[in-house]
Amino acid sequence: MIHQLPLLHQGKVRDVFAVGDEHLLMIASDRLSAFDVVLPDPIPGKGELLTRISHFWFDFTRPLVPNHLATDLDLAEVLGDAELAARMAPRSMLVQRLKALPVEAIVRGYLIGSGWKDYQATGALCGLALPPGLQQADRLPEVLFTPSTKAAVGDHDENVSFEAVEALIGESLAEQVRSISLQIYAAAAEHAAARGIIIADTKFEFGLDADGTLCIMDEVLTPDSSRFWPADQYAPGSSPPSFDKQIIRDYLETLDWDKTPPGPTVPAAMIEDTRQKYADVVRRLEQQL
Repeated sequence: MIHQLPLLHQGKVRDVFAVGDEHLLMIASDRLSAFDVVLPDPIPGKGELLTRISHFWFDFTRPLVPNHLATDLDLAEVLGDAELAARMAPRSMLVQRLKALPVEAIVRGYLIGSGWKDYQATGALCGLALPPGLQQADRLPEVLFTPSTKAAVGDHDENVSFEAVEALIGESLAEQVRSISLQIYAAAAEHAAARGIIIADTKFEFGLDADGTLCIMDEVLTPDSSRFWPADQYAPGSSPPSFDKQIIRDYLETLDWDKTPPGPTVPAAMIEDTRQKYADVVRRLEQQL
């Protein structure tokens, strides 16, 4: 699709191309991943929706933390093809090259997913003690920062302690990542709640620019990196309906699949339902109250 630039990396969803030595072109595909495995069925238009959501949150979070967007570059000039640039623009981000931190900054506000399984088995969430008697999808007594290490494509991320993050990147930087992650989650959750969306959990990625400034990068609060629930249908005790791909994750949990490649196919009706939910997230988040 893009032949003018060197392909540096093809991730589960994004293709990353080199733009000189200081910048990158990130293109969000329609590929669908779950449990760190790319599934065979894409979601049409998902890349454009993901990019639109990330742009919204990059703008929203700018008062809290710098981001990696490169506003001084023009896609048509970078590609040397105005027609191709017009096609790619809705799913593209031109960004600064950052030194990526080797951790995923995961923030959890509700007891769901792997956190619920962990709690059932240990009474804790990623080693953090919780009160007994909590139900699935309960709101946590306090929002938790539960980092993990980044995994290669096809491998699973590994939850680690905050002390392990401090050892990996230093105490000061680790505390900065935790503090900013919690601030972003709080502000985003408040914005979403006013529009009928509960953000159950999310994950952020950070990097350092040439001056050593911490910047948020990759994607921000998208249906691929977060769980979004409709507030008017939320009830603890079961996995709530969602605006994201959780319906597909729940479906995959019913299959006899070991969560390694190749991934199973997903029913077409479920793909379309998920696409509509992604679009609904965009509509709600951009709504002016």
